[in-house]
Amino acid sequence: MSGVEPEVRTTAGVVRGRTEGGLAVFRGIPYAEPPLGAARFQAPRPARRWDGVREADEFGPPAPQDTNMGGNSGGDLFKGAGDDWLTVNVWTPAPDPAARRPVMVWIHGGAYKLGFSGSPGYDAQHIAREGDVVFVSLNYRLGIEGFAGIDGAPANRGLLDQVAALEWVRDNITAFGGDPGQVTVLGDSAGAGSVASLMVMPSATGLFRRAVGQSLPGTFLSGALARDVGAAIAAEAGLRPTAEELSGVDPRELPAVGQALTARMRQYEDRWGSFAHTLSLYSPVVDGEVLPVTPWEGLARGAGRDVELIIGHNRDEWRTFLLLGNLFGKVTDGRAAQTLRRYGPGEDGERAYRAAFPDASAEDLFELVQTDWLFRMPTLHLAEAQAAGGGRAYLYDLTWQSPGTGGLLRACHGLDGPLLFGTYDAHLGPVAIGPEHTAEARALTTQMRPAWTAFAATGDPGWPAYDPRQRLTQVFDTTPSVTAYPEETSRRLWQNHTFEPLPLLTA
Repeated sequence: MSGVEPEVRTTAGVVRGRTEGGLAVFRGIPYAEPPLGAARFQAPRPARRWDGVREADEFGPPAPQDTNMGGNSGGDLFKGAGDDWLTVNVWTPAPDPAARRPVMVWIHGGAYKLGFSGSPGYDAQHIAREGDVVFVSLNYRLGIEGFAGIDGAPANRGLLDQVAALEWVRDNITAFGGDPGQVTVLGDSAGAGSVASLMVMPSATGLFRRAVGQSLPGTFLSGALARDVGAAIAAEAGLRPTAEELSGVDPRELPAVGQALTARMRQYEDRWGSFAHTLSLYSPVVDGEVLPVTPWEGLARGAGRDVELIIGHNRDEWRTFLLLGNLFGKVTDGRAAQTLRRYGPGEDGERAYRAAFPDASAEDLFELVQTDWLFRMPTLHLAEAQAAGGGRAYLYDLTWQSPGTGGLLRACHGLDGPLLFGTYDAHLGPVAIGPEHTAEARALTTQMRPAWTAFAATGDPGWPAYDPRQRLTQVFDTTPSVTAYPEETSRRLWQNHTFEPLPLLTA
């Protein structure tokens, strides 16, 4: 068997993958040491060398995580055993060092608290094979381990893990047939937030040439808010918010502490403001060191001038969370009004939204303002910041009204993943698309996937770059088009808004 299956020498040792459908596939390769013992809550450390050949035929275990989202559990998929959380996976047409193919590095989403590169929805065989690229996916620390603000630990440990994985790509990907000078980092949701963060992080400079962010969330925390949230998490466990004390708790037990506090986040509204009404305790922290500024500020200053960017959103993002919260048909006008006041821009967000969308129902206003606050407007403003800083950005809007679930979900959050990977029977695919509508989904895939792989190879996805005057946007729908930014009403409502780190309201 060793004479048949592909083997590659990495900086830490030889790995043996598997031949699958004409690709060489390697799973569960460590890029850093397990972050346990003295390494707990610290920056990642390089993986130790091994002797002989290491089998790379199974995904590494998921990082410990809170699998609850809106009252729904992610199930057993995210409950793997073992401590080698910090691993990468590689799909390559051929591990030939002379090939020098474009490289795409995927960062999964999951509200910075859940997710797994080995999820069936992230099977990259179609992208690697049809796009003739080397595709890499990775695990990183999540939740308390990766993002909680605690004393004695660097901020944004999950982001530092991603930097370490990109350093592994730089040092090893040539042996897998990839070009370390042609790396595109991409991700969805929290993965897109990670991509945007990496674009302004000094430690990530030079590690990638291009970036793709799908449904960028706008939540970034100030240092003060992150520390206050970290203190609340530790208090839930009866501990002080220090790496030393939290290290005494098994990492697989800590997510339950965060989950218990998440259920009571709204009690902290007087201190955490709108963040207390989100679905996760975790977001990147603008700490001034690991993440010096927000992505919007950093890109506007020119931090991403040398990185080409695709950034986009789905038209009806928040409808996924209406489903998760079992809220369809239950949003009253009073609840909509409260939500409009909480998230709408300016001094009177409720009045502004009701005037701008006079025919919208209470449910539609409830969804629309949260879609804008959390995803659409942060995404649009990032394209504008990149253009202002002298960089190149390509903007897209996925508007396909998926007929799955009776059409309730429309172009919901997470719909882009199955369309890009072609994994219509995983993640949201069965719900948002349904088996009877996969032909329509495949038509969308033939629009998106070649654009992404062409961008990874050339920097050009096939539509004009964004500029603040014309605002040309690629619209992915049954009939694709390039047009001025379609969500013009929302754009005008938010045009004077600045996305800043979420503050701690009281000391």
